[in-house]
Amino acid sequence: MKNILFFLIVFQSTSLLAQFQNVKIGNFNAANEPSVCINPKNTMEIMVGSNLNYWYYSQDAGYTWTSGILVSPEYGVWGDPVIITDTTGDFYYFHLSNPVAGNWIDRIVCQKFDKQTNSWSPGTFMGLNGNKAQDKHWAVVDKNTNVIYVTWTQFDTYGSSNPNCKSNIRFSKSLDGGETWSEAISINEVSGDCIDSDNTTEGAVPAIGPNGEIYVAWSGPAGIVFDRSLDGGETWLDNDIFVTAQPGGWNLSIPGVSRSNGFPVTICDLSNGPNHGTIYINYADQSNGNDDADIWLVKSIDGGNNWSEPVRVNNDPPGKQQFFTWMAVDQANGTLYFVFYDRRNHVNNATDVFMAVSEDGGLTFENFKISDEPFTPSESGYFFGDYNNIAAVNNVVRPVWTRRENNGSLSLYTAIVDMTVSLPSQTESFMHLEQNSPNPFMDYTIVSFRLMKETKVYLAIYDALGREIKVLLNNQILEAGKHEFNFRNAEHKLLPGTYFLSLSGGNLEMKRKMIVAGGTN
Repeated sequence: MKNILFFLIVFQSTSLLAQFQNVKIGNFNAANEPSVCINPKNTMEIMVGSNLNYWYYSQDAGYTWTSGILVSPEYGVWGDPVIITDTTGDFYYFHLSNPVAGNWIDRIVCQKFDKQTNSWSPGTFMGLNGNKAQDKHWAVVDKNTNVIYVTWTQFDTYGSSNPNCKSNIRFSKSLDGGETWSEAISINEVSGDCIDSDNTTEGAVPAIGPNGEIYVAWSGPAGIVFDRSLDGGETWLDNDIFVTAQPGGWNLSIPGVSRSNGFPVTICDLSNGPNHGTIYINYADQSNGNDDADIWLVKSIDGGNNWSEPVRVNNDPPGKQQFFTWMAVDQANGTLYFVFYDRRNHVNNATDVFMAVSEDGGLTFENFKISDEPFTPSESGYFFGDYNNIAAVNNVVRPVWTRRENNGSLSLYTAIVDMTVSLPSQTESFMHLEQNSPNPFMDYTIVSFRLMKETKVYLAIYDALGREIKVLLNNQILEAGKHEFNFRNAEHKLLPGTYFLSLSGGNLEMKRKMIVAGGTN
C-alpha cells in the first residue's frame, strides 16, 4: 500500500452520479451527428464519423482516439456520416457529396479505410440522378455474403414546396466491397414532399434478416411504413406495409435544439437467442404533447407482416422530453440497447444522456444515465445534426453523442459500457467506481472512485476466475468526495491479462474490468 497517494475533492451535489466513464472523442470543436461502429473481428477497434468531414479511430476499445479530416478529392464530403464494417473487419465511411464537377449532394459517396496507412480511399458513389439531391442514407452488410446495401432519400429539389417535387426512398448495393454500385431504384409506394419535414419520406435504415432478407422502414405522409426484399434487393413489395402512426410527424419541436427528428431505426435479431428473427423499429414522437417527446419501440415476429403496438422505452413519469434516439442489437445474445437525450431530471433545457437496455425482446426496459453531467443548449437553438448513435458487439457497447460545452462549442463523447460487469443500479448513489484510465494499460493506470458520504470501503483486484489477488483498501473509512491514486504495475507486478477492480461499501459492490496489456517495468 505504500506510494499510493489520494486526492480528495468534496462534492456538494447529491444528484445521481453517472455510472460509466465518459471519454471525449477528438478535439474538433464543431462536430455533431456521430456514427459509430465496433469491429466484430476485434472489439478493440472502433471507428466514429461526424459532421462535417471528421473521423476518429480507437484501437483500445474507445479510451483513446486518433482523428483526421476526411477528403474525397473528386466527390467532396458534406456530412451525414455512416460507419460500417464488412465481414473482414474493414471500415467504410458513407457520406453526402460536394463534388468538384456536379451538384451539391447529388450522390452518396463511399470511402474505405486502410489500417496500414490510416488513410481513406478516394471514394466511389451511387445514386447520381441528374440534379436531384441524395440525402439521409444508411448502410448495412450481409454477414453471410459481404454484400453492402444502402438506402436513402432522393429529393427532386431539396427544400422545395412545389407540390410537383417529390421525395422517394432509393436503394443500391455493392457486390465487390464498395468498388462499384448497382443502379439505384426507388422502393417506396407513397412519395413525400421535398420540404424536409413531416411529409417528406426519410429515415430509411436497412437491416438484414436471418435468411438474407433486406428490411427497411421510413417515416413520411403515411406514418412509419415497412418494405422488404427477399432476393437481394432485386424486387420489393408492391405495397408498403403500415407499421404505426407517428402523431405529430417525425420533425419534433425541442426547446434549445434547432432541429430534432424521430426517424425510425430498423434492426433484426440474428442471434441464437429466443428472439431470433424479430424485427425492431425504434423511433421518437410527441404523441403525448409538444412538451413530452418519448422514445418508442415496435416489433414484428413474422417478417414484417404484422406489428406490435408501440411500447414506451423511457420509463420516467409523463411530461419531460426524450429525443434523438438510436438503437442497436448485440447479435451475440439479442440484447437491445438504446441511447437518447433525456430531460427527466431537470426543469429547464438542461439535458442528460440516457441508455435503455432490454434483455427480453422489448417487453421491459432498464433506463440509466450515462453522461457525467448535463449540458444546456442555447435558447436560440443549437444544431446537433440528425442523430446520435450506438454500437454493441459481444457485450462491448459504445454510445456516441454530441454535447454542448460551456464555451458554446460542440464536442463528441462516448461512454465505456462493459456489459460483462453487471448493470449498475440507480440506487448506487452514494458510491461510484469509475473505470480506470488508461485501460488497457502497461505501466500505470489511474484508479478513482466517488463517495457521497463517509463510507468504510474495501477495494481489491480479482483475476478472471474471481480469485482475490491484491487488496488496495482494507475496510478503510474515507470521507465523502473523489478518491484517486496512481496504480503502478512495477510495484504490483500483474501479468498481462484481464482483471476486475471491486469496490464494496455498506451493502453495495461495484466492479470494473481492468486489462493489463503488456509486461511490467
